[in-house]
Parts: sequence; C-alpha cells; structure tokens
Amino acid sequence: MRLNDNAALYHALKENKNVLPVFIFDAEILSGLENKADRRVDFIHQALQHIQQQLVQLKSSLRVFICKPEEAFKQLMNEYKLKKVYTNHDYEPYAIERDEAIKKLLEKNHIDFYTYKDQCIFEKLEVTKDDGKPYTIFTPYSKKWKSKLNSFYYKSYPTEKYFDNFFKSKAFAFPKLNEVGFIKTDVLFNPEATVSENILINYKAQRDFPFLNGTSKLSIYLRFGAISIRKLVQLSLRKQNDIGYQTWLNELIWRDFYMMILANFPHVTKGAFKKEYDFIKWELNENDFLKWCKGKTGFPIVDAGMRELNETGFMHNRVRMIVSSFLVKDLLIDWRWGEAYFAEKLNDFDLSANNGGWQWAAGTGCDAAPYFRIFNPTEQQKRFDPELIYIKKWIPEYGTSNYPEPMIDHAFARKRTLERYKVLLEDRKQLKVF
Repeated sequence: MRLNDNAALYHALKENKNVLPVFIFDAEILSGLENKADRRVDFIHQALQHIQQQLVQLKSSLRVFICKPEEAFKQLMNEYKLKKVYTNHDYEPYAIERDEAIKKLLEKNHIDFYTYKDQCIFEKLEVTKDDGKPYTIFTPYSKKWKSKLNSFYYKSYPTEKYFDNFFKSKAFAFPKLNEVGFIKTDVLFNPEATVSENILINYKAQRDFPFLNGTSKLSIYLRFGAISIRKLVQLSLRKQNDIGYQTWLNELIWRDFYMMILANFPHVTKGAFKKEYDFIKWELNENDFLKWCKGKTGFPIVDAGMRELNETGFMHNRVRMIVSSFLVKDLLIDWRWGEAYFAEKLNDFDLSANNGGWQWAAGTGCDAAPYFRIFNPTEQQKRFDPELIYIKKWIPEYGTSNYPEPMIDHAFARKRTLERYKVLLEDRKQLKVF
C-alpha cells in the first residue's frame, strides 16, 4: 500500500516501461465484513487516495477494481496487451490459493507472474535451525535472525529512480468509499506516520502501561503495507546499544516469527499448534462470552480493554494478553472464539500475529505461555494501571453500583483450568497420542 520501498513495484519499474498500478478490493474478502463502518476498509481507501495523488503528479493513475481478482484480471487482459504481472508474497491460506489461481489464469494467457518477499525481513525457511527445520521457539529464532541480519535484507528498494516508467494516462475513476460498500469512520491515514525517538528510548520502560503513550501505533500501517518493514528495522538499528530500541526490534522480529510459523505450519489456522490441545473440554458458554465481548465481566482491566477495542478498534498489547488469558484461563472458553472476535474488531488484524497471540495465551501454541501460567487480572491491574487511569478512561461507571460484580472467582477459575488441562494431558499420554 505504498509507492516507496516496495519490492514488487521496484522490479516492475526497473525492468519495464508502461507499468500500470492496480488495486483490487477483493469482493471475496469484503463480503465477509458485516460491519459497513469497517475502519480497515476506510484506512485502505485513504491510503489508496494518497497513492492516487502521487501517481497523478507523475502523469499516471491507479486502476481500482471492486470484484473478485480473477474478474479484474480478465478485464485487464481484454483492455491491454499484458506481458507481466508483479505482486508481493502473502502467507495466509486464502491469499496463497488466490495468487495460485491468478498465476494459472495468467500463464494460460502467456503472461508472466512474479512475486516477491516484501512484508517481512526473513520469510518461510530463511531462518532455520542448523538441521534446516523451522524454529518453534522465539528466543533461539530471534538470536539466529539477528546473527543473519545485514544490510542486504533491510536495504530499501529505490523505486523513485524509475517512476518515469509508470504507464502514462489520464486519471482513472477512483471509487468513493460508499461505492466500495462501506461508510466513513474515525480512522485517519497519515502518510508521514513514523515513531519518535522518545517512544523508542523509553519503549522497554513504558510499553506495558496502557495509560501511557508508550507504543509506536504503527501496527495498522505495517499490516496494510503502508510503511516498510525495512525502514523500521533501519530505524531500530540507529541505536544498537539502546535497550528501548532493541526491545522494539524484538517486537518486529515477533512479527516475522509468527509469519514464519503460519507459512510452515498452516494447520494453526484451524486448531492448536500442539495438536493434543485440540481436545480440551471447553465451556461453551455464550452468555459468559458475551459479557467478555461487551466489557462487562466485573474485572476492570479486562473490561477497559474490551471497551477500548469495541470503541476504537485498538487495544494495547499488554491488555490483549490480559483479556485473552481471562477468556481462556478464567472462563475456559475456546481461544478460537476470542481469535474470531479480535479478527472482526482489530484495526491491525493480521492472521499470523492474531493466531500466534491467542495460541500463546491459551498455552496451545508453538512458543506459548505454559498452561499453568494464568494471569491474575486483579494483580495485572495493580501492576500495569496502579492509579486506575486507563480503567477510569474506559469505564466511566467504575466505582458505582452500575458496575457489575466479578462474574467469576479467579481462584476457583484457576483451579478449574489447571485440572482441565492436566486431565487432558494425562489422558493423551495414556493414549500415547503425542
């Protein structure tokens, strides 16, 4: 979602003239979005408007389609003598199937299809154990990731050198947001989005406190490719001895890690990474789940987080861990319910990171909190919002009779969860399923 430092665009422009930029609002994806005030679609639309403005200044224009991808390419083949199509890799199962279908369609019509790594620094099997197998634990992965890193991997692609090779044309019709089928929201796209030195220096000290402005807020830009991962890594390396900068770099590495897990272990999209955990006996309590969704559990740090999510589409990362632990380990509700709710609500929803985070919280993932690690929401609140600043911001009725009592006793919930997981693991061992 950008013209600068874009791998596929760089190769297209460097190797060809008459490069036509195309964006497809995939009808397959749009049809699954029930909320027509979806901030993500609005964000994409604003990012595309910015790209269109840049292209018009270059006497070019963006072709925007609202349909299934195959229909868009059939139309393009009818209108132009297409020779080559360039795009960047995507690692999600639906996207892989879609790209494969497009590739076959193009090749049948003697059109070359090229795809490049762009949204991560290392992908798939670029960082492996010594035996060539993928890592499943973050710490050794991150050490190998850092040892392998050099400027070849994070150097920017100088697309600007070849901007003269864009296809010259009058501006194509650019659809309004309501023509895409959605309505305006409060999300704002900032073409100059970046992270300040002050945030990075204080990142380790402040990132866990939701009442502070201690995080970069760039996740939505990374998610939709509106900012380059290479530029962010370059930024993180400016102060290699600073603990704040290096803590932030670790967060970028987590992103690569979860994309690598998704690429190598696609079964995680349908169930637990550790398959034995698919047999946990969950409490299928829709009423409890609804209280969690609405932020009415009676646990203030949980409720504040859920209300922030529902109202803004954003949730602080520490709070994401707390609310997901509460759903799974206190209410014993299947982590996939929570994963699906986040997928619907999060502005920065990314399949690999969302799945990885939920499996971490549930103890079912590759590098997960063990099943016996159960956050105490009251202690988490005391530690990360001691003066109740965050809680009072999102729960105006806090401290009054309008705020509900805790829906469950944490000590009881903890004991129940430990027993449920323990029984499962002992049963599976006896069956020798592992």
